[in-house]
This record gives sequence, structure tokens and C-alpha cells, in this order.
Amino acid sequence: MHGTTVLCVRKDNKVVLIADGQVTMGDHVMKHTARKTRRLFNDKVIAGFAGSTADAISLFERFEGKLQEHSGNLQKASVELAKEWRKDRALRHLEALLIVADTKSTFLLSGNGDVIEPDDGLCAIGSGGSYALAAARALLKHSKLSPKELGLEAMRIASEICIYTNANFTVEEL
Repeated sequence: MHGTTVLCVRKDNKVVLIADGQVTMGDHVMKHTARKTRRLFNDKVIAGFAGSTADAISLFERFEGKLQEHSGNLQKASVELAKEWRKDRALRHLEALLIVADTKSTFLLSGNGDVIEPDDGLCAIGSGGSYALAAARALLKHSKLSPKELGLEAMRIASEICIYTNANFTVEEL
């Protein structure tokens, strides 16, 4: 999945989700201020996407429906969306990844049926995801930055390396 970077940092009983704002089509930057994060379920869940915008919007809507159906249980809603995403003929062709988080848990969701909870509270997706994740792990280990500061610095590093990632960030915190 290329074309964006989304990073989730969980530290000190806080969770921060940060995404860049760049939208590319081929070798052109089409937009610098896209919003790739959302607050869901009465602002109790934060979510970010990498991939096709239309696909991500469809997945956000379906995921919010699963949250409603399961009374905000993030794990259950995540598993049910992943199952539906993998099994449904139309959904199976969606090209996107999601990171979803609440005050207790973080999950990475994919159309392959993956529901992955990171071991260290850090999770990233998109073309610059591995850069942001590596920077966040180093900063987590060797600094005393707040979750927001740590995430922003890791994203700045990723934006300097990945040509599909800019430094126009949106930040969601719980």
C-alpha cells in the first residue's frame, strides 16, 4: 500500500493517531491537506486509513456500523469487520488498510482477515509506515517525549524519507 503514512502511538495511558495529508495519483501530488483520520462512535474510537479514499470511506462506515452493533466493543467490531471484509465479494476488492484504537486497544485491519494488535503500542501503515514505525520505536526507547511529540517527530522523519508522505499532519488523541 503506498501513498500515505498513518502512525498510532500508545504510551502513558494515551493513544495518538497521526496521518499525513498528501494524495498522489501516479507521479503527481493532487492534494496536500487530505484528512485520513476519523473519530468514530461518539469520539471514543479513532481510525486512520491507507489506500483508496473511496474504499476507506466505505470501510469507515461499515466499521462504525460494527461498533454500533457491538456497543463500542473495539475488538469484536474489528474481528467482525475483518471477517466481512474477507468474505464479501464486493468488499474483498477494496484496497485499504485501517488502524483503529480506543483507550484500551489498537488494531490493524486488512482485507485478508488480519486483526493485529501491536506488542509495543506502536502501529503504522502506508508507504511511509515502516519509516515512521522505526523512528517511533527508537524515540520510544531513547526519549521521554509525550505520545503526541513522539508521533509527530516520527512522522516528520518519515515525511523526509517517503516521497508519498508530506508533513501536513492531522492528529487525533484519546
